[in-house]
Amino acid sequence: MFTKVHDILVNAIGEILNRKTSVAQIMSKTVEGLNHAYEVRDSCPEDLIFDLFKMPNKDEASISKLIKVLKSFGLRESDPRLRHMNEKMKSFEEEDDDARNFLLTRDKFKECIHPSVQLISQALRNHLIIPSWGEFCGQIKSIFEECKSVKEGSVATYIPQLARQNPDIWGLSICTIDGQRVSFGDAKVPFCVQSVSKGMSQAEGCSTRYVLIPMARKPHNPLINAGAIIVTSLIRNHLTMADRFDFVLNEYKKLAGGEHVGFNNATFLSERDTADRNYALSYYMKENKCFPPGTQGLREELDLYFQLCSLETTCETA
Repeated sequence: MFTKVHDILVNAIGEILNRKTSVAQIMSKTVEGLNHAYEVRDSCPEDLIFDLFKMPNKDEASISKLIKVLKSFGLRESDPRLRHMNEKMKSFEEEDDDARNFLLTRDKFKECIHPSVQLISQALRNHLIIPSWGEFCGQIKSIFEECKSVKEGSVATYIPQLARQNPDIWGLSICTIDGQRVSFGDAKVPFCVQSVSKGMSQAEGCSTRYVLIPMARKPHNPLINAGAIIVTSLIRNHLTMADRFDFVLNEYKKLAGGEHVGFNNATFLSERDTADRNYALSYYMKENKCFPPGTQGLREELDLYFQLCSLETTCETA
Protein backbone atom coordinates (compact mmCIF):
# COMPACT_ATOMS: atom_id res chain seq x y z
CA MET A 1 0.00 0.00 0.00
CA PHE A 2 2.85 2.38 0.83
CA THR A 3 4.35 2.04 -2.67
CA LYS A 4 1.01 2.83 -4.28
CA VAL A 5 0.47 5.88 -2.10
CA HIS A 6 4.03 7.04 -2.73
CA ASP A 7 3.60 6.78 -6.51
CA ILE A 8 0.35 8.76 -6.44
CA LEU A 9 1.98 11.55 -4.43
CA VAL A 10 5.05 11.62 -6.63
CA ASN A 11 2.96 11.89 -9.80
CA ALA A 12 0.77 14.66 -8.38
CA ILE A 13 3.71 16.67 -7.09
CA GLY A 14 5.66 16.03 -10.28
CA GLU A 15 2.92 17.63 -12.36
CA ILE A 16 2.90 20.69 -10.12
CA LEU A 17 6.68 21.07 -10.15
CA ASN A 18 7.05 20.10 -13.83
CA ARG A 19 9.73 17.60 -12.84
CA LYS A 20 8.23 14.25 -13.76
CA THR A 21 11.58 12.56 -14.31
CA SER A 22 13.48 13.66 -11.21
CA VAL A 23 10.75 14.37 -8.67
CA ALA A 24 10.86 10.88 -7.09
CA GLN A 25 14.50 11.30 -6.19
CA ILE A 26 13.95 14.87 -4.98
CA MET A 27 10.95 13.89 -2.84
CA SER A 28 12.81 10.97 -1.28
CA LYS A 29 15.73 13.24 -0.46
CA THR A 30 13.40 15.89 1.00
CA VAL A 31 11.43 13.43 3.14
CA GLU A 32 14.62 11.81 4.40
CA GLY A 33 16.07 15.22 5.19
CA LEU A 34 12.93 16.39 7.00
CA ASN A 35 12.81 13.21 9.08
CA HIS A 36 16.45 13.71 9.99
CA ALA A 37 15.90 17.40 10.76
CA TYR A 38 13.17 16.65 13.28
CA GLU A 39 14.95 13.68 14.81
CA VAL A 40 18.43 15.19 15.14
CA ARG A 41 17.61 18.91 14.87
CA ASP A 42 20.87 19.64 13.09
CA SER A 43 19.46 21.00 9.85
CA CYS A 44 16.87 23.55 8.81
CA PRO A 45 13.51 22.22 7.53
CA GLU A 46 12.91 25.53 5.76
CA ASP A 47 16.03 25.02 3.62
CA LEU A 48 14.96 21.50 2.67
CA ILE A 49 11.50 22.70 1.64
CA PHE A 50 13.02 25.58 -0.31
CA ASP A 51 15.28 23.15 -2.19
CA LEU A 52 12.25 21.05 -3.16
CA PHE A 53 10.54 24.05 -4.77
CA LYS A 54 13.70 25.74 -6.05
CA MET A 55 13.83 26.46 -9.75
CA PRO A 56 16.67 24.75 -11.65
CA ASN A 57 19.83 26.86 -11.81
CA LYS A 58 18.26 29.58 -9.62
CA ASP A 59 18.33 30.29 -5.92
CA GLU A 60 14.63 31.16 -6.01
CA ALA A 61 11.50 29.10 -5.33
CA SER A 62 7.77 29.30 -6.09
CA ILE A 63 5.46 29.76 -3.10
CA SER A 64 2.44 29.22 -5.36
CA LYS A 65 3.63 25.70 -6.18
CA LEU A 66 4.02 24.96 -2.49
CA ILE A 67 0.39 25.98 -1.97
CA LYS A 68 -0.71 23.71 -4.83
CA VAL A 69 1.19 20.80 -3.32
CA LEU A 70 -0.39 21.41 0.09
CA LYS A 71 -3.81 21.41 -1.59
CA SER A 72 -3.01 18.02 -3.11
CA PHE A 73 -2.55 16.75 0.45
CA GLY A 74 -5.95 18.19 1.44
CA LEU A 75 -4.75 21.37 3.17
CA ARG A 76 -6.59 24.51 2.14
CA GLU A 77 -5.00 27.91 1.78
CA SER A 78 -7.61 29.22 4.26
CA ASP A 79 -6.42 26.78 6.95
CA PRO A 80 -5.98 28.83 10.17
CA ARG A 81 -2.65 27.09 10.76
CA LEU A 82 -1.36 28.66 7.53
CA ARG A 83 -2.58 32.13 8.49
CA HIS A 84 0.84 33.49 9.43
CA MET A 85 2.35 32.15 6.22
CA ASN A 86 -0.40 33.83 4.22
CA GLU A 87 0.18 37.09 6.08
CA LYS A 88 3.85 36.97 5.18
CA MET A 89 2.96 36.20 1.60
CA LYS A 90 0.53 39.13 1.56
CA SER A 91 3.26 41.46 2.78
CA PHE A 92 5.43 40.31 -0.12
CA GLU A 93 2.50 40.86 -2.48
CA GLU A 94 2.38 44.48 -1.38
CA GLU A 95 6.00 44.80 -2.44
CA ASP A 96 5.26 43.17 -5.80
CA ASP A 97 2.17 43.48 -8.00
CA ASP A 98 1.87 39.71 -8.45
CA ALA A 99 4.14 38.00 -5.94
CA ARG A 100 2.30 34.67 -6.14
CA ASN A 101 3.42 34.16 -9.71
CA PHE A 102 6.95 35.38 -9.05
CA LEU A 103 9.79 33.57 -7.37
CA LEU A 104 10.99 34.26 -3.84
CA THR A 105 14.58 34.33 -2.73
CA ARG A 106 15.73 31.75 -0.24
CA ASP A 107 15.52 34.16 2.68
CA LYS A 108 12.04 35.41 1.76
CA PHE A 109 10.75 31.90 1.11
CA LYS A 110 12.06 30.69 4.47
CA GLU A 111 10.61 33.72 6.24
CA CYS A 112 7.27 33.04 4.57
CA ILE A 113 6.96 29.37 5.54
CA HIS A 114 8.65 29.52 8.95
CA PRO A 115 5.43 30.07 11.00
CA SER A 116 3.82 27.00 9.39
CA VAL A 117 6.87 24.84 8.76
CA GLN A 118 5.79 22.05 11.13
CA LEU A 119 2.48 21.53 9.30
CA ILE A 120 4.14 21.82 5.89
CA SER A 121 6.78 19.28 6.89
CA GLN A 122 4.11 16.91 8.20
CA ALA A 123 2.34 17.04 4.84
CA LEU A 124 5.49 16.64 2.73
CA ARG A 125 6.59 13.68 4.86
CA ASN A 126 3.19 12.11 4.11
CA HIS A 127 2.37 11.97 7.82
CA LEU A 128 -1.18 13.33 7.61
CA ILE A 129 -3.88 10.94 8.80
CA ILE A 130 -5.05 10.11 5.25
CA PRO A 131 -1.91 9.70 3.11
CA SER A 132 -3.50 8.98 -0.27
CA TRP A 133 -5.76 12.02 -0.23
CA GLY A 134 -6.61 12.14 -3.94
CA GLU A 135 -7.61 8.49 -4.02
CA PHE A 136 -9.68 8.94 -0.86
CA CYS A 137 -11.52 11.94 -2.33
CA GLY A 138 -12.28 9.98 -5.49
CA GLN A 139 -13.90 7.19 -3.50
CA ILE A 140 -15.92 9.65 -1.39
CA LYS A 141 -17.11 11.45 -4.52
CA SER A 142 -18.34 8.15 -6.00
CA ILE A 143 -20.30 7.41 -2.82
CA PHE A 144 -21.68 10.95 -2.79
CA GLU A 145 -22.91 10.69 -6.39
CA GLU A 146 -24.42 7.26 -5.77
CA CYS A 147 -26.37 8.48 -2.73
CA LYS A 148 -27.53 11.62 -4.53
CA SER A 149 -30.30 9.67 -6.25
CA VAL A 150 -31.84 8.52 -2.94
CA LYS A 151 -35.16 10.35 -2.49
CA GLU A 152 -36.53 8.57 0.57
CA GLY A 153 -37.48 10.48 3.69
CA SER A 154 -38.89 13.98 4.05
CA VAL A 155 -38.03 17.35 5.52
CA ALA A 156 -39.09 18.28 9.06
CA THR A 157 -42.63 19.64 9.24
CA TYR A 158 -43.01 20.57 12.91
CA ILE A 159 -41.96 24.16 12.09
CA PRO A 160 -43.38 25.93 9.01
CA GLN A 161 -40.01 27.36 7.93
CA LEU A 162 -38.39 23.93 8.03
CA ALA A 163 -41.23 22.41 6.03
CA ARG A 164 -40.40 24.81 3.18
CA GLN A 165 -36.80 23.66 2.83
CA ASN A 166 -35.70 22.27 -0.53
CA PRO A 167 -35.51 18.46 -0.16
CA ASP A 168 -33.14 18.20 -3.13
CA ILE A 169 -30.27 20.06 -1.46
CA TRP A 170 -27.43 17.59 -1.05
CA GLY A 171 -24.02 18.47 0.32
CA LEU A 172 -21.10 16.77 1.99
CA SER A 173 -18.02 18.13 3.73
CA ILE A 174 -15.18 16.23 5.38
CA CYS A 175 -12.48 17.50 7.72
CA THR A 176 -9.99 14.98 9.07
CA ILE A 177 -8.31 15.24 12.47
CA ASP A 178 -5.27 16.67 10.65
CA GLY A 179 -7.35 19.32 8.89
CA GLN A 180 -7.51 17.74 5.43
CA ARG A 181 -10.71 19.01 3.84
CA VAL A 182 -12.94 18.26 0.87
CA SER A 183 -16.52 19.24 0.01
CA PHE A 184 -19.07 18.17 -2.59
CA GLY A 185 -22.43 19.47 -3.75
CA ASP A 186 -24.34 22.06 -1.72
CA ALA A 187 -21.81 22.13 1.11
CA LYS A 188 -21.98 25.93 1.41
CA VAL A 189 -25.78 26.22 1.58
CA PRO A 190 -26.76 27.52 5.05
CA PHE A 191 -29.10 25.57 7.33
CA CYS A 192 -30.23 25.88 10.95
CA VAL A 193 -28.50 23.67 13.48
CA GLN A 194 -31.78 22.93 15.32
CA SER A 195 -31.30 20.07 17.81
CA VAL A 196 -27.58 19.77 17.07
CA SER A 197 -27.24 22.85 19.29
CA LYS A 198 -28.49 20.96 22.34
CA GLY A 199 -25.32 19.01 23.02
CA MET A 200 -23.28 22.19 22.64
CA SER A 201 -25.51 23.98 25.13
CA GLN A 202 -24.77 21.38 27.80
CA ALA A 203 -21.03 21.96 27.47
CA GLU A 204 -21.54 25.72 27.72
CA GLY A 205 -24.15 25.73 30.49
CA CYS A 206 -23.48 22.88 32.90
CA SER A 207 -20.83 22.91 35.59
CA THR A 208 -19.29 19.62 36.74
CA ARG A 209 -21.71 19.55 39.66
CA TYR A 210 -24.73 19.68 37.36
CA VAL A 211 -23.37 17.02 35.02
CA LEU A 212 -22.25 14.51 37.62
CA ILE A 213 -24.85 15.01 40.33
CA PRO A 214 -28.18 15.80 38.65
CA MET A 215 -30.90 16.39 41.22
CA ALA A 216 -34.01 14.25 41.26
CA ARG A 217 -36.80 15.27 38.90
CA LYS A 218 -34.57 17.80 37.13
CA PRO A 219 -33.92 16.87 33.49
CA HIS A 220 -30.36 17.38 32.28
CA ASN A 221 -30.29 15.28 29.11
CA PRO A 222 -29.86 17.98 26.44
CA LEU A 223 -30.93 15.66 23.64
CA ILE A 224 -34.57 15.93 24.66
CA ASN A 225 -36.48 19.20 24.81
CA ALA A 226 -36.97 19.22 28.58
CA GLY A 227 -33.27 18.80 29.30
CA ALA A 228 -32.25 21.20 26.53
CA ILE A 229 -34.47 23.96 27.92
CA ILE A 230 -33.06 23.51 31.44
CA VAL A 231 -29.48 23.37 30.18
CA THR A 232 -30.02 26.55 28.15
CA SER A 233 -31.25 28.31 31.30
CA LEU A 234 -27.85 27.57 32.90
CA ILE A 235 -25.80 29.31 30.22
CA ARG A 236 -24.29 32.48 31.73
CA ASN A 237 -27.60 33.15 33.48
CA HIS A 238 -26.12 36.09 35.39
CA LEU A 239 -25.87 38.04 32.11
CA THR A 240 -28.52 39.78 30.04
CA MET A 241 -30.24 37.78 27.32
CA ALA A 242 -28.38 39.71 24.62
CA ASP A 243 -25.01 38.94 26.22
CA ARG A 244 -25.93 35.29 26.71
CA PHE A 245 -26.80 34.95 23.03
CA ASP A 246 -23.57 36.73 22.02
CA PHE A 247 -21.58 34.40 24.27
CA VAL A 248 -22.94 31.27 22.59
CA LEU A 249 -22.62 32.75 19.10
CA ASN A 250 -18.98 33.66 19.73
CA GLU A 251 -18.25 30.15 21.04
CA TYR A 252 -19.71 28.71 17.84
CA LYS A 253 -17.54 31.06 15.77
CA LYS A 254 -14.43 29.92 17.63
CA LEU A 255 -15.28 26.29 16.91
CA ALA A 256 -15.99 27.12 13.26
CA GLY A 257 -12.48 28.48 12.73
CA GLY A 258 -13.68 31.49 10.80
CA GLU A 259 -16.26 29.67 8.69
CA HIS A 260 -19.89 30.83 8.38
CA VAL A 261 -22.05 30.99 11.51
CA GLY A 262 -25.23 33.05 11.28
CA PHE A 263 -28.74 33.42 12.61
CA ASN A 264 -32.04 32.74 10.82
CA ASN A 265 -34.60 35.10 12.29
CA ALA A 266 -37.48 33.68 10.24
CA THR A 267 -36.90 30.21 11.69
CA PHE A 268 -36.72 31.66 15.20
CA LEU A 269 -40.05 33.47 14.78
CA SER A 270 -41.63 30.40 13.23
CA GLU A 271 -40.43 28.17 16.06
CA ARG A 272 -41.66 30.58 18.71
CA ASP A 273 -45.09 30.83 17.07
CA THR A 274 -45.55 27.04 17.21
CA ALA A 275 -44.11 26.44 20.68
CA ASP A 276 -47.23 25.55 22.70
CA ARG A 277 -45.83 22.19 23.76
CA ASN A 278 -42.51 23.68 24.86
CA TYR A 279 -44.33 26.38 26.84
CA ALA A 280 -46.49 23.75 28.54
CA LEU A 281 -43.42 21.66 29.30
CA SER A 282 -41.58 24.67 30.71
CA TYR A 283 -44.43 25.66 33.03
CA TYR A 284 -44.61 22.09 34.28
CA MET A 285 -40.86 22.13 35.01
CA LYS A 286 -41.20 25.51 36.69
CA GLU A 287 -43.89 24.08 38.97
CA ASN A 288 -41.45 21.33 39.92
CA LYS A 289 -38.68 23.89 40.57
CA CYS A 290 -36.42 22.55 37.84
CA PHE A 291 -35.02 25.90 36.74
CA PRO A 292 -31.93 27.29 38.52
CA PRO A 293 -32.22 30.21 40.97
CA GLY A 294 -32.31 33.62 39.32
CA THR A 295 -33.89 32.33 36.12
CA GLN A 296 -35.48 35.10 34.10
CA GLY A 297 -39.02 34.81 32.74
CA LEU A 298 -39.95 31.63 30.90
CA ARG A 299 -40.65 33.53 27.70
CA GLU A 300 -37.14 34.99 27.74
CA GLU A 301 -35.55 31.61 28.49
CA LEU A 302 -37.51 29.93 25.72
CA ASP A 303 -36.62 32.73 23.32
CA LEU A 304 -32.95 32.02 23.95
CA TYR A 305 -33.56 28.29 23.47
CA PHE A 306 -35.31 28.95 20.13
CA GLN A 307 -32.58 31.38 19.07
CA LEU A 308 -29.86 28.81 19.66
CA CYS A 309 -31.82 26.28 17.59
CA SER A 310 -32.02 28.93 14.84
CA LEU A 311 -28.28 29.50 14.59
CA GLU A 312 -27.18 28.91 11.02
CA THR A 313 -24.24 27.00 9.65
CA THR A 314 -23.13 25.04 6.56
CA CYS A 315 -21.70 21.57 5.95
CA GLU A 316 -18.24 23.13 5.70
CA THR A 317 -18.64 24.98 8.99
CA ALA A 318 -20.13 22.07 10.89
